Amino acid sequence: MLTRRHAIRLGLTTGAVGAVGAAGGVFQTLSTPSGTAKAATAAGAPAVTPFAVPLPVPKVLKPYLRTGTTDFYTVTMSRTSHEILPGRRTDVLTYNGSFPGPTIRARSGRTAVVKQINALEMPTSVHLHGGNNPVAHDGGMMDTIAPGRSRTYVYANKQPGATLWTHDHAHHMESEHVYRGLSGLYLLGDAAEDRLGMPSGAYEVPLILRDAQFDDTGAMVYTMDDAFNRTTIMVNGRPWPYMKVQGRKYRFRMLNSSNLRIFILRLSDGSQMTQIGSDGGLLPAPAPAPVLVLSPGERADFVIDFAQYAPGTQLVLENLIGPGPVEQVGKVMRFDVGEKVADPSRVPDVLTTLPALAKPTVERTFELQMDEPETGGHQAYINGKTFDAKRIDTEIRWGTTELWTVTNKSATIPHNFHTHLVQFRILERDGQPVYPAEAGWKDTVLLFPGQTVKLQLTFDSHRGVFPYHCHMIDHSAMGMMAHMKIT
Repeated sequence: MLTRRHAIRLGLTTGAVGAVGAAGGVFQTLSTPSGTAKAATAAGAPAVTPFAVPLPVPKVLKPYLRTGTTDFYTVTMSRTSHEILPGRRTDVLTYNGSFPGPTIRARSGRTAVVKQINALEMPTSVHLHGGNNPVAHDGGMMDTIAPGRSRTYVYANKQPGATLWTHDHAHHMESEHVYRGLSGLYLLGDAAEDRLGMPSGAYEVPLILRDAQFDDTGAMVYTMDDAFNRTTIMVNGRPWPYMKVQGRKYRFRMLNSSNLRIFILRLSDGSQMTQIGSDGGLLPAPAPAPVLVLSPGERADFVIDFAQYAPGTQLVLENLIGPGPVEQVGKVMRFDVGEKVADPSRVPDVLTTLPALAKPTVERTFELQMDEPETGGHQAYINGKTFDAKRIDTEIRWGTTELWTVTNKSATIPHNFHTHLVQFRILERDGQPVYPAEAGWKDTVLLFPGQTVKLQLTFDSHRGVFPYHCHMIDHSAMGMMAHMKIT
């Protein structure tokens, strides 16, 4: 369980119901939202009534060919328009015309071959976030697809089942490309997970969170590093939707696909959710969670049992952290509970067994920092350096296990830390053991100002040059990124 002590170390206040902010109120605690007022998306922008549109579910992309070992897909990146705000059309960047992109459902041990066609007017690069893939299929920021060209990515899926996602990674363009829509889920399943009997089919629902700013025409407004004005909260591409649920257990596969926004989520009645997985797959055991904490790029796999509620209950998923007015960013979506139904699903006490931790033989230190507001600077750094595509920052010997100490040295700005290629284990947060929801495999970890985490990583899959970076993706575009070379 996430205790008060753990909550304070994460930056949460008493009872795990708020967040300590950066100086100047950047990440202020929010009061309980009413859930009734209309929310203006920005000054002069159209008002949106919360909980007025149903939650859409992204389409599952079907392979055009299946063999005994491999599924083949084709995806086209293009510019199109969608109704995001009710009654308005917004130009967006899409995978196969969908906002967000379609979901690929892959299987562990079964290869997926995805041909990505770039029908846009600028270069792109498709990264499978959380995937264990060689350099040629990692989708690195300098390894781009030119306009009018295509690239075929091969994913062997030699890793446990997990909630992964794809997104653009073209350097200096990734921030705006992802903001305007180039992202989608990649759900990797496996037989061991299937045997657990957890909610599935119509009762396993993706929830892709993000935010944006819109002008008075409904156009999406992009400004680099603008955390303040992106106050329209969307789930699966629609603002503040509602979802009709039956009185039974549901499994939710949640992704924070925002560029900058951190979410601290709770149910409006204060009841607990049950987290069963994080970035790299299932947790060892279910973790009762009064709140879910997700920074950009992080995923949470959790279960809510709606059988505990009377039919007709309306349950709001609230957000407890800014920036932004509580009537806008303080709520995310609403669950409308229907009649109780038969429910054969379960959440077993044991979900998976994690391997024993090897003894690390190398220790490294990484400091994340960026120019503070009002200083006039607009760059971000790892160990005092901005990204240089020609520089190798970290030399790693293949097969080694390493201990990385990562500290957020910024005074007012949160960051997170994402590694390509490898999942890691979080050993400590500010010198203390992590709470159960952080006990599984991770590829992205949140650090509020002044926080330090210790990570253990083993480099025993692919050789080559891979990046690590802040996944508050505007920060990485501003230079908070570096290269590691595994030889």
